[in-house]
Amino acid sequence: MTFLELILDPLSHEFMVRALAVISVSSAVSALLSCWLVLVGWSLMGDAVSHAVLPGVVLAYILGLPFAVGAVVFALGAVVLVAAVRSTGRTKEDAAIGIVFTTLFALGLVLVSVTPSQTDLMHVVFGNVLGVSRSELVQVAALAAVVVIVALARRHDLTAFAFDPVQLRVLGRSPGRVGALLLVLLALTAVTAIQSVGVVLVVAMLVIPGATAHLLSDRLARMLVVAPAVAVACGVVGVYVSYYADLATGATVVLAQGAAYLLAVLLAPGRGVLARARRRARTAA
Repeated sequence: MTFLELILDPLSHEFMVRALAVISVSSAVSALLSCWLVLVGWSLMGDAVSHAVLPGVVLAYILGLPFAVGAVVFALGAVVLVAAVRSTGRTKEDAAIGIVFTTLFALGLVLVSVTPSQTDLMHVVFGNVLGVSRSELVQVAALAAVVVIVALARRHDLTAFAFDPVQLRVLGRSPGRVGALLLVLLALTAVTAIQSVGVVLVVAMLVIPGATAHLLSDRLARMLVVAPAVAVACGVVGVYVSYYADLATGATVVLAQGAAYLLAVLLAPGRGVLARARRRARTAA
């Protein structure tokens, strides 16, 4: 089989075309937001939000609604609950996150176990990108478009929130509101990524691309280009490898992103292991 045939053969299947589209869209939007999440230090917040949407997905199925509707409602509701628990003053933020999101995830697992269904709801937990329907692809694209438009329109506020929240106050903007906006964008992004890799692996798509881009550049503007480019490339490679090697697609995509991060750790100019070794060698000489 020639290289061109290797590329074109999967594209002859409609489910593979949809899988590539969903992976590309969700990888790009997750990577874009991951730049701010890494800089703010909210990497694990993505894991928490993604776990909280599980009961919403199950309830949406029960009510006959699109999965994305229930996921968005529960993601945003979970963010509000965390703020409410934290506002009591007796519970720290990390504890509030652990309490709310793990409880909601447990509720989701219970609902999955007791809900009679001809649809395997567990694909929400582990991902089922090869089974994405055309309507689900449209939902993912719509949510991703909203996140990208809002994030780029408010990028200056989000950047100031990441580096210097005091500057926001000087400009007459509330850091609390900007933080809430970032949480809302995170919730919407987590819903798009769940369609690709499931609840369990969403955190990887929300952390690895931003961390990789941060190794390659200190400039946020450049990170916002590098992270989506790396994530989409890894997504496409992961889908193709999973197709030919008969592997779990979502997990293979995340493995590709992990491999890209390791390459950046080794080869990044200035910060990579090899670059530091060369500097030490020159200093010793």
